[in-house]
Amino acid sequence: MDLPTPPQQPGTSADCRPISQMLGRIGDKWTIMTITMLLNGPKRFNELRRLIGGISQQMLTRTLRALENDGLVSRKVYPTIPPQVEYSLTTLGKSLAEPLTELTRWVLTNIAEVERNRSQATNRSMD
Repeated sequence: MDLPTPPQQPGTSADCRPISQMLGRIGDKWTIMTITMLLNGPKRFNELRRLIGGISQQMLTRTLRALENDGLVSRKVYPTIPPQVEYSLTTLGKSLAEPLTELTRWVLTNIAEVERNRSQATNRSMD
């Protein structure tokens, strides 16, 4: 006798899992900032860390490794002593940078209205 298939949890279907994973990756603030900083060309690790500001060495390492594993960032090691490492966006990474740039523009265009709405919501909750 076959048992009935239990209902799936929302967002766990075969189609949703990869979408969820990628949205988790690209929705991360460090990912967005790293990709944005690489838009103007390759950067070395410490340069990226200075440009991003507030990111720990460990978090930047994790972020770059994840982006490299996803094929969004490439890592080039120069045979110097000590070795120099440079990070740049791949073609795939550049294609992601376009919608991220548009999202950033949207935020800059609408942040004042969002902040007004937040303020009004805070004032309503105090009443």
